[in-house]
Amino acid sequence: MRYPYITYCDKVRIHPIVKNLSGEPFILDLSDDSPLHQEFDLKDQKAVQRFLEKEMRGRYTWGLAPYLEKRGRVLSHFPQMMEEQRFYHLGLDVIVQKDTKLHAPLDAVVIQAEYEPGEGNFGGHVLLGHDSDHFDSFYSLYAHLNKEQLPPKGTFLSAGDAFARAGDFNDNGNWFYHTHIQVITQKGVDLGYASKGYCSAMDLDAMDSLCPSPLSLFCV
Repeated sequence: MRYPYITYCDKVRIHPIVKNLSGEPFILDLSDDSPLHQEFDLKDQKAVQRFLEKEMRGRYTWGLAPYLEKRGRVLSHFPQMMEEQRFYHLGLDVIVQKDTKLHAPLDAVVIQAEYEPGEGNFGGHVLLGHDSDHFDSFYSLYAHLNKEQLPPKGTFLSAGDAFARAGDFNDNGNWFYHTHIQVITQKGVDLGYASKGYCSAMDLDAMDSLCPSPLSLFCV
C-alpha cells in the first residue's frame, strides 16, 4: 500500500508528530492573494512572528499554513527560489512555540540530520525513512529545527519517540516559529526533493508521485 492510503490500514498506527495539541488551529495565509499583504510586509519574518503572537494569544495554541500554497510574493527576495520559480509550498507548516518537541509518526531511521545556513533555507532539518511490510517505503522531512538538538544519522526511532525540537530565528532559516513537514517518495528523494521545500508551477502535476500531501501523516 502506498502513502497516503496507509491512513486507512488497520495495521498501521500513525502517532502525533506534535503531542497534546488542543483546540482548532489558526490558519495562516501566506498566499499571493492573502489580505495580510495589505497589513504588513510578509517578507519580514519577525513581523509575521509578532502578528502570530498577537492573533493567537489567548485564542489558539497552534496553527497551520497550507500545502501547495503559492507564495511568490513572500519568496520574491530569495534568489534560490526566483531562479527556478519555485513558489508552491511542498510542506505543511505547523505553527508551534520554539523548542516544541517533534515525535516520529511511524517507526523510522534518521537518514539525514543537518543544518542548512542562509535566510529562507531549511536551517536545522531531519529526513526520516519509513519502511514496513504494510506500506511502500517513503520519507518524511522536518525543517526549521533547533540545530543543536538534531538526532545522529542512523538513529532508529520507534513511533512516538521524540527526535527534534522547533527552532528559532537563529536555527530555522530566519522563518517564523514553525516546523515544515513534507512527505517525499523514493522517486522524489532521487530527484532531489529532500532539499527542496517548494516546486515550480511546471512541476505541480508530478507532485502526487513525488511530494504528496503531508496531511495524512499529521494527526492530532
